[in-house]
Amino acid sequence: MAGKFMMLRVAVLVDGDNLSPSLADDVLEYARTKGTLDLARVYLDAQRTCAWHDQSDFRLQHAGTGKNASDLLMAVEAMELALREGFDCLVLASSDGDFSHLARRLRELGCLVCGVGTAKAPANLRAACSSFHEVGQRGEALNGQLTASSSTSSERAVLSPLDGKVRTIITTNGKNGRGMTISDFGQLMHKEYSVSAKSLQEGNWRAYLSARPALYELDPKGPNAKVRLACEGLSTKPELAAE
Repeated sequence: MAGKFMMLRVAVLVDGDNLSPSLADDVLEYARTKGTLDLARVYLDAQRTCAWHDQSDFRLQHAGTGKNASDLLMAVEAMELALREGFDCLVLASSDGDFSHLARRLRELGCLVCGVGTAKAPANLRAACSSFHEVGQRGEALNGQLTASSSTSSERAVLSPLDGKVRTIITTNGKNGRGMTISDFGQLMHKEYSVSAKSLQEGNWRAYLSARPALYELDPKGPNAKVRLACEGLSTKPELAAE
């Protein structure tokens, strides 16, 4: 009706495997500038313990453990929201360039597509969205384990050399993000990098990993207890500190 301002109906869809839960408030704050925020969902393996479970403003969508499961479910539901539920604006929160295809298709359908991601978001994703809002420009500090380096005009996250090696072992040998046994992990750290538990200040690998909950998740003690990357650290690829 003429003379009346129609607020856009907004939905927020977050790639929980890609974006840190520490950015949840920033994503919501941005989304609310676009219209009436009626829906906010985060896609991930909901069986995994991570800080996304503490974000009460988001509904967790369990995507299972399959390859690209979160991405696929997020894409399917985005199309459903656009075609069947009448949402005018979709906020896609991810730094994964694969979502550029989804963004373009949604725009072809007449949706306003607002991308949200970190500095690592590729150019193809930024260009595919109607607009792109960058969050976490100052670097995502993971529970004190990452620090900001201001050697340049923009701050960059710095990961310790040892944690860089730890994360490489877990990423390479973990199965579909489900992790690996702590005993196997310790053996590979010694084999690949000549780092033994005895050389650690904590005295053993469980104590070392437990002291860094923003980076690693551990099963309760047991012969087959596993370690895996925490949600906040899964997709963060900070620059390694110099040896």
